[in-house]
Formats: sequence, structure tokens, C-alpha cells
Amino acid sequence: MKFAAIDIGSNAARLLLSNVYEEGDKVTFKKSSLIRIPLRLGFDAFAEHKISEKKIDRFVKTMKAFKMLIDVHDVISYKAVATAAMREASNGPEIVKRVADEAGVNIEIITGEREAGIIYSNHIAEDLDPDKSYLYIDVGGGSTEVTLFADKNVVASSSFNIGTIRLINNQVTDADWKFLKNFVQSITEGRTPLVGIGSGGNINKLYKMWGKKVGKPFPTKKLEKLRNTIEELSVVERITELGMNDDRADVIVHAANIFLFILKAANIEKILVPQIGLSDGIIHILYEEFKAKTAK
Repeated sequence: MKFAAIDIGSNAARLLLSNVYEEGDKVTFKKSSLIRIPLRLGFDAFAEHKISEKKIDRFVKTMKAFKMLIDVHDVISYKAVATAAMREASNGPEIVKRVADEAGVNIEIITGEREAGIIYSNHIAEDLDPDKSYLYIDVGGGSTEVTLFADKNVVASSSFNIGTIRLINNQVTDADWKFLKNFVQSITEGRTPLVGIGSGGNINKLYKMWGKKVGKPFPTKKLEKLRNTIEELSVVERITELGMNDDRADVIVHAANIFLFILKAANIEKILVPQIGLSDGIIHILYEEFKAKTAK
């Protein structure tokens, strides 16, 4: 069976098509394809609090293309969600209506807390060591979600208006950083051993660049060293020498800085990068909804 998830972020829109296989009590989620379109809605939303007509047109065309792909793949169901950029855009509701009318895609603009909840739907806690505490960090263009897991349960979770595009636009204040640091330190104090878990396209890219075996923890010191290496290169050099997409090259150092800030605030020495995120959480929710419906 196949499901689809549309994640409309501040930097890019993604369509994830995923197969789900059942074998007895075992359920396996296998990504079929991931299409990423760099709409960069956050540059409008965070600076002007409104998305321009030019970007709206590209947005609608993207959703039309995604819908056609969903139809071609004959998925059981799909869900589309939009995060920080659409939350802040005053014309967000108008765009949602236009997309529904012209592309046939219904978009849910979600809160930061709902975003963290969907990510948690990946059932991350099930595979964690109950003797350790874990700090889950998801960094996007417009916001960062931080969740503490202990004893396989969520202990604390919050969303912060600190993201890569906001940093490019100098829209993150010292007070924002202090608020994030105080939250992280308050929820992690006395929790040892503490391990980080990172998600988002930038940490996935950094992890791949590190070049170690998938599943191996990413030491904070190695992440910092890699950040320093990339920071020394211009955006053009990151594209030509490291093979980055242009919309990744200008944000990746900012993403690394956010991760490092949180890891250091919590005194975390290593971070796991399971390469899952919001889209994967949506797929899990769709599957669970399908199973609940068919069980009736």
C-alpha cells in the first residue's frame, strides 16, 4: 500500500511517496520517492508577512504537479501540511483556498506544537534506550522544534521562531537565543546520559558529508569541525566544490549553528541522524488512520 505526504516548509516544498509493507505484526515503511521544490516562501513571509503573487503562482503550479503525481501513483490517501512561512503569511488562508480550488489539494497550516507532534508520530521513542534521555531537534527555515524523550515518553516539547531563513534575514534576536537556551537547559538539567537526535534536510546533508556508516552517532565536535570547513567556503564554492543545491548552500551553516547551539547548551556530545522528519510522520499518521478505518 502507498501513501503520500506534502510538507510545505519555509525553504522548500516536499512530496514524499512511501510504501508500507505488512508482514504479520511487522510493519515496514519504505520511501518510494521524494520530490523537493525550493519555493523559499519564508523569504517573503518573514520579511513582508505576505507571500508575493509570483511565489504564489509557483506554489500553485507545484501543488498541481504534486497532485498529478499522487494521482498517478494511486495512493490510498495523502495529507498536505504547511509550517512556519504559511503561519506567518497574512495571505496564507487565501493561498490555501486558491490551492484547493485550482490544484485540488487541501492544505492544513499547522502550529509549531502540531509540527512537533507529527514528527513524534514516527514512533521514535520505540527504538530508544530506556536508560538514556534523548533531545530531538528539528531545524527548518522558519522554526526549530525541540522535544525531550525520557523513559520512551515525551517529557517536554516546544517550538521556537529560530530558523535558517530567519537567520539569513537577521530576524533572530539575542532574546530568542536566550529563550531557547533557557528552555534547553531547564529540561535537560541532571539528565545523563543524554543523546541528541537531529532531523531536517540540512542535518541529513551534513551527516552524509561526514561520510561515516549510516546509524553511527555524529559527534558534536565533528559537526563543529565540518561546519567550520563549510563556513570558509563561499556559497558559490559550496555549490561547485561540494555539489550543494543553491538553496541548501546559503542555509546549511546557519542550520549547523542552530544544532551546535542546542547541543552545547545541553552538553550533548553526539547526535543520531535517523533521516526522518515531518513527511515521514505524516505517512505514519495516514497509515494509522487507514488501519483504524479498515478495522471498523
